[in-house]
Amino acid sequence: MKTYDWIVVGAGITGAALAYELAKTGFCVLLLEQDSRPQNATRYSYGGLAYWSGTTPLTRQLCEEAIARYHILSQELDADIQFRELDLLLTISAANDPEATAESYNHFAIPPRLLSVQEACELEPLLNREAISGALTAKHGHIHPEKTAQAYIQAFERAGGEMQITQVLQVLQDGVKTTTGTFHSANVVICAGGLSRQLLKSAGITVKLYFTHAEIIETPPVDVQLRTLVMPANLQRFQLEAESTQVDELWNELGNEPVPPILDAGAIQFQDGSFRIGQISRVLTDPYAKVNSEESKKWLRRSVGQILPALENLPGTWHHCLVAFSSDRLPLIGTIPGFESVHLFSGFSNPLVIIPPLAKRFANFASGKKDEIIIQLSLHY
Repeated sequence: MKTYDWIVVGAGITGAALAYELAKTGFCVLLLEQDSRPQNATRYSYGGLAYWSGTTPLTRQLCEEAIARYHILSQELDADIQFRELDLLLTISAANDPEATAESYNHFAIPPRLLSVQEACELEPLLNREAISGALTAKHGHIHPEKTAQAYIQAFERAGGEMQITQVLQVLQDGVKTTTGTFHSANVVICAGGLSRQLLKSAGITVKLYFTHAEIIETPPVDVQLRTLVMPANLQRFQLEAESTQVDELWNELGNEPVPPILDAGAIQFQDGSFRIGQISRVLTDPYAKVNSEESKKWLRRSVGQILPALENLPGTWHHCLVAFSSDRLPLIGTIPGFESVHLFSGFSNPLVIIPPLAKRFANFASGKKDEIIIQLSLHY
């Protein structure tokens, strides 16, 4: 039976990028994914790259590394990841004070610029001027997240990595048990997003990693044209995440809902003309909890329609996925204390930006190079 240096569990952009970097470093790597076309957070992401949003020396450095990485990534992976720069528009609701909202962004590496209602509507003609008191804008990176993950996987396989579609049932000290057999390795790294907590529990490992149920509507290509990526300036999601992690014990039982759901009304149009419109975030401790899609669709359409009326009745399909997060908005990376062969690479709150540089750093660290950032983010720190 073949023994690998690393088994990477989960082939969203997190696992795909990490598997590629590990293989490129010279390790023998097996990448495992349970679905031939994953219905995960990568698949339903907006694809935004918030380079401007670093708030600490650590996150600012990672954002800077990410900009440099993305500029060469298509060439390195030999695939079009649809990397581009566009205008981000952060809408300020009519009930909120624009100046105070703008001030709350002053600690970011590049604070967004405050626009009047008139300026915001000139930048994005689809906006409902009655619904806003202004907006913030910043230059924002954008990729096609699914194509990027696929590009990483193809480059990983070209570098000698192996991939199998199989569901991991249990994490072992020397590999993983799956629906198709047991695979052996010196190291296992969990990149399974919202399923990571439950998967680690199968090995008797408890980690403070959580997940929301995120919901969006995806449309086919349409004639309506959105010029910008639209999101609310006062995002509720981060507050929801912070409040839901205050009592960790609630997450050890299925069926709990620590806090009520929220909706951050936003939209992005991809280069093929299709939209992703969202986003509802629900905190349900059961990763397989059923959600009333009809009620969600009505709520999504109504809320987005208030900001962008032209999008309210576009044809589209409701989708749902899990989004992993940590209690402090920093990812959980590295060896799990007491389980030296089991590692975690998950819980990113700004994932598409910081995964590429962190995957590269993790692989170098695994090969014996010192890395202060990986040490700072480690579960031992």
